[in-house]
Amino acid sequence: MDIGTRTLAIASNSDVRILELADRVQNIENQQRLLLRKQDRSRRATNPGNYNPDDTIKNHGNKKVIWNKSNHYIENQNRLKELYRKQADVRKLQHEILANEILELGDNIYVETMNYAGLQKRAQKTEKNDSGKFKKKKRFGKSLANKAPALLLDIIDRKLQKYGRQLIKIDTWSVKASQYNHAEDSYKKKKLSERWNDIDGHKIQRDMYSAFLIMNVNEDLKSVDKVKCTDRFENFLTLHDKEVQRLIGNKNLSSIAI
Repeated sequence: MDIGTRTLAIASNSDVRILELADRVQNIENQQRLLLRKQDRSRRATNPGNYNPDDTIKNHGNKKVIWNKSNHYIENQNRLKELYRKQADVRKLQHEILANEILELGDNIYVETMNYAGLQKRAQKTEKNDSGKFKKKKRFGKSLANKAPALLLDIIDRKLQKYGRQLIKIDTWSVKASQYNHAEDSYKKKKLSERWNDIDGHKIQRDMYSAFLIMNVNEDLKSVDKVKCTDRFENFLTLHDKEVQRLIGNKNLSSIAI
């Protein structure tokens, strides 16, 4: 498995897929956004003395800021709490179902180690992109909160433990699945915007190819078995192309560039 902040790519000998994690959560998020806007408008109308002329919140020093809540605000607040509860239930249910589907493909499940806490932090450096504009310092906190990839891994690991197994975590920094090309036996660092690889003359989606490489790591979990990749590549290519055809036109997965 190649798991990201929003998507999961799976490669096995019988199936290759790329999926949006907890795709039903997005509809609830849209409702949350509307309620938060309503709450903000209500709070500003009820507490004009807590705001500066430029609409920023006043600094009261050591004094505690008192916020008056209207009945309308409290009503929306309760609705928001209910949506958060519903969102958590939907996310967990979808993860449980997906975990069962993954286990149907096999019980030797390989995944990269991920530092999700690090991905949630804001970037420290101020940088510009190729067009000269400043890059946003916000990272993946929102995606991780909504999609909860770490929760999916915990659920899979819990289910595997019932059979005396556990998730097999490869050494991300040694394997470098996003950079390796088994046909050329070489590594090339790519930008996040580069979503396709040229592998032996074939156009391969980057995340699915990473999952394929992770499936074929050596027993040391630190390197890719080039011989296994060569033997299994034709089968992977057939399954990969089938999945690409299924995904064409799926706007929800625009981030994977299909």
